Amino acid sequence: MLYLISFVLMFAGLACINIIFSYQSKHIDPQFWSTFKFHLWMLPLFLAANLSVGYGIKFGMKAVSQLGYVLVIAKCIEVLISIWMGYWFMKEIPSWKTWIGLVVIIIGVVLVKQK
Repeated sequence: MLYLISFVLMFAGLACINIIFSYQSKHIDPQFWSTFKFHLWMLPLFLAANLSVGYGIKFGMKAVSQLGYVLVIAKCIEVLISIWMGYWFMKEIPSWKTWIGLVVIIIGVVLVKQK
């Protein structure tokens, strides 16, 4: 159960952070004051997202007792979310090279977890 809670919390927090930055890159004027105002409005969401990621890592540590493994899984989740954000906001279709890269990452995670 801790695996699921950890995954959901990390996914929710990382997705929120990536959605905010993707929205900013697509829709917010790059001038300082408009970006500053946007980030002031997003502070409560960033707080919730950071708490979500932090507790996701905490529950992941309780589940597997290896910080390195939990952080690698969090980075894998973030890579998948980044691909999703690229498609959603920028209409970028992942190429076969992207999928090969993901397979290499998955193989690496499996190798790290083996005893």
